[in-house]
Amino acid sequence: MSAAARTLIHVHHLLGVGHLRRALALARGLAEAGAEVTVASGGMPVPNLPTTGLDFVQLPPARARDATFKELLDETGAEVDDAWRARRARALLDLFAARRPHLVVTELYPFGRRLLRFELEPLLREVAAQASRPLMACSLRDIIHPPAPARIRGIVDLVRGSFDLVLVHADPALIDLDLSFPAVARIADRLHYTGYLLEQPPAPARRPAGEPEVLVSSGGGAVGEPLLRAALGARPLSRFRDRPWRLLAGHNLPEDRFQSLRRRGGPGVTVERAREDFVALLPRALCSVSQAGYNTAIEVLSARVPAVFVPFADAGELEQTLRCHALAERGLCRWLPPQHLTPVALAAAIDAAQPPPEGFSVEVSGAERSATLLLRAIREQATFPPHLRQVRES
Repeated sequence: MSAAARTLIHVHHLLGVGHLRRALALARGLAEAGAEVTVASGGMPVPNLPTTGLDFVQLPPARARDATFKELLDETGAEVDDAWRARRARALLDLFAARRPHLVVTELYPFGRRLLRFELEPLLREVAAQASRPLMACSLRDIIHPPAPARIRGIVDLVRGSFDLVLVHADPALIDLDLSFPAVARIADRLHYTGYLLEQPPAPARRPAGEPEVLVSSGGGAVGEPLLRAALGARPLSRFRDRPWRLLAGHNLPEDRFQSLRRRGGPGVTVERAREDFVALLPRALCSVSQAGYNTAIEVLSARVPAVFVPFADAGELEQTLRCHALAERGLCRWLPPQHLTPVALAAAIDAAQPPPEGFSVEVSGAERSATLLLRAIREQATFPPHLRQVRES
């Protein structure tokens, strides 16, 4: 083995960019710990990604047609065909052969990303065929879309047959994986909680310079427009009607609709595109209003400001709704189901929101803890036979 452990991380974002940003946070944690890290990204290109120090490889890109996640479209908007799938699978296998990693990490798979079996199943077979087999790990967020009972056995079998570790980037004191995956006990010997994996460190506890404001953010922008429009209607109904409001629209929101929001804003309302310094804006928020994606929810909680979440729930998506339930049960937020999103309901939720209780904290050292765990696994794997390559945590 070379002095630096070689790692290949596979990630594919289909609609939003949360999966990619989480994978990059993991990659940077590994790189800062001394690993050589290659990130193979299969989603559509994203500008201004923080990839310094990483070997970032863009695979032939594709996105989901919609929130059902049943069809892949290529960069021209055409549905992918078998020839495209064969090219993509070959590109990933060629990358694996070129980098010769000691560790391969799949983001979400096999707990999700069934659309990508055409390339991930050949990758698993190639890993298993190596004389000196790399470690296989799955990188998993706190909540997955709950699988149907018929799929749970297949997931368990894949984990037990092909994966050495499942890293759950969560704090089990806040959200346990069994909230969305009831077969946790069957993979417990491979499961490791790392704490939350944040792209940026938590915001400082002290309130920064600048006037306090209501901060409304809508993620990547593809599905967040109704929240922004409801917020504009909620402002005159809220007790914060005379305070500044800042609305952040994602870069995927079409320009004509973005300009329409700006025209509706009026005095005291700033409407702008999503900002890289979102975390720095949070501590001065009178209330943070957002969807309930993994990254945003934990960034808001870490800033200890009043929070209102409106989860993305199109096409039966349950991840963000489950997260809202779990956080609200602990008194950490107010939330509205998207079907109940109106200016009146949103104003009432904003006015009722309170900061997290005194003494609340959440474990957010996921990048450092993941890197420590994975690099120790690489060092120790030679001392275990192939069927016992689970990591013994000290």
